[in-house]
This record gives sequence, C-alpha cells and structure tokens, in this order.
Amino acid sequence: MKILGEHILIEYSKANTAVLNDEHAIRSMMIEAAKAIEVEVLHSYFHRFQPQGITGVLVIAESHLTIHTWPEFDYAAVDIFTCGDTSLLAKAVSLLKERLFAKEVSEKKIKRGPHSAKN
Repeated sequence: MKILGEHILIEYSKANTAVLNDEHAIRSMMIEAAKAIEVEVLHSYFHRFQPQGITGVLVIAESHLTIHTWPEFDYAAVDIFTCGDTSLLAKAVSLLKERLFAKEVSEKKIKRGPHSAKN
C-alpha cells in the first residue's frame, strides 16, 4: 500500500477542566502544535459551546488538525492528519498533553493511502 499520510487519533483524559473550556487557550495550543510539526495553517475555526466545550479545526496545506473538548469529563479528542513529515507528530502529541495538563493519553495511528496503489 502506498502511504500518503498518517492520521493520529489522540485521547487526552484527566485533563484540566478550565483549560478544556478556554477557547483562547485551545486555539493557541493547536496553532503551537501545528508549528511543532512544521505544517502550513491555511484556515482556523474554533467554537465555544454553552455551557461548556470547544470544537476547533485547523485546515493545513497537508490536511487538518481538530480538537473536541468535554470539560465535564476532563477529556479531549484530537485528530492530526498530515501527508507531510510524520516524524514530528510525537512533538504535537506531547505538547498538547502538557498544555492540557492531561494525566492519560492514548493514541491510534492510521496509515492513509489507496490500497491499490503500486510503489
């Protein structure tokens, strides 16, 4: 299978409730994560729900980064999908863990690409 990119699904648990509900903090850390993996941000959109929770997306030239937070569960779900240099992805995962003050992190990596492509 020809690999076109890598998609990481990350779950941050036992995170800081206040940070998970702070739109400015979430936006800043996602942009910082994009810089850490050296991708080009084309567009961003973040929304704060009432009474709580943030959803955000960074559209990058290489694909996307998304975040969805549930402060009431001290939890955030993050997707990072890039067709760029995947060797830097661990930096973003670690940075977000630190910024969210998450005590638990799990991730699932998926290689993306057409199954019929020839190398």
